[in-house]
Amino acid sequence: MLRTVNRVLMGLAGVVLVALGAAVLVGSLDLQRRWHFALPSAWPFDGPHDVLLGESARRKWRAEGWWWPTVIAALGVVVLLALWWLLAQLRRRRLHEVLVDSGGGEAAIVRGRALEEALSAEAESLPGVDRALILLSGRRAAPEAAVSLTLAPHASPSAALLALDDEVLAHARASTGLERLPARVRLGAVRHRAERVE
Repeated sequence: MLRTVNRVLMGLAGVVLVALGAAVLVGSLDLQRRWHFALPSAWPFDGPHDVLLGESARRKWRAEGWWWPTVIAALGVVVLLALWWLLAQLRRRRLHEVLVDSGGGEAAIVRGRALEEALSAEAESLPGVDRALILLSGRRAAPEAAVSLTLAPHASPSAALLALDDEVLAHARASTGLERLPARVRLGAVRHRAERVE
């Protein structure tokens, strides 16, 4: 859901900025007179010397009793929404616990961090894998894994992915009783100097 909110907010911000930039550009360059086209009556800038809010528009609502409380409330809502969005970005979406089917209708709970550490250690023991980091997200009954593998210089990416699926993820599914454990894998390589061939 956060990804959808981010995309909608970025799209709206982009549309507003493009529209405001177009309005300023058309007015400041006096394009409507140069290119002989008409602007809508509600267009904020009519010419290069025009301002966004004239003096009469700035003083129009000051005498009204509801004006300043409305402005302050609207700005407060904007600040609260911005803080919510910022905290949502900073909050780590890690899974704190995983529900494990122990058989016979019983269920146990395993700490998410402990399972992450066990999976990361097993992934690091795979041939060709230098470092591994596995983070769990999603729901505790249906976790998802985000895997980051750093491969040794001569490792085969396809062999590492196959071993990860056949061993690490298969062991995780078997030990937790999960039917499926979706994983997103990001591969990297250890930085190393180029070897000299003679």
